[in-house]
Amino acid sequence: MAFSGKWELESQEGYDAFCKLVGIPDDIIQKGRDYKTVTEVVQSGNDFTWTQHYPSNAKVTNNFTIGKECDMQTIGGKSFKATVNMEGGKLTVSFPNYHQVNEVTGDKLTETSTAGTVVLKRISKKI
Repeated sequence: MAFSGKWELESQEGYDAFCKLVGIPDDIIQKGRDYKTVTEVVQSGNDFTWTQHYPSNAKVTNNFTIGKECDMQTIGGKSFKATVNMEGGKLTVSFPNYHQVNEVTGDKLTETSTAGTVVLKRISKKI
């Protein structure tokens, strides 16, 4: 269960450009720029609970089972249906405006979100 645990944001690249592209308001972008987002993952076989804690006690929780369609929510608060897949140990999912790949290497969680040519790459350490 490589994804299980708590992860604290260590570094990110492409944050401002990505957030603007997906429609996050400037004041929210500002608040989140230097915030150490904490991601909590509970994995039980193919079932996941994935919670991200943001500034001002905001959080987004998505529950999903690998290969099954589910209801999800974006960081911008939009709800949609998606299917999370596991490919080579990586979780992949297509959101309405971007595609995300999550992987664990050692004690690092890398979340890569791609919208057209804009890429947000977040690296978190296990805490």
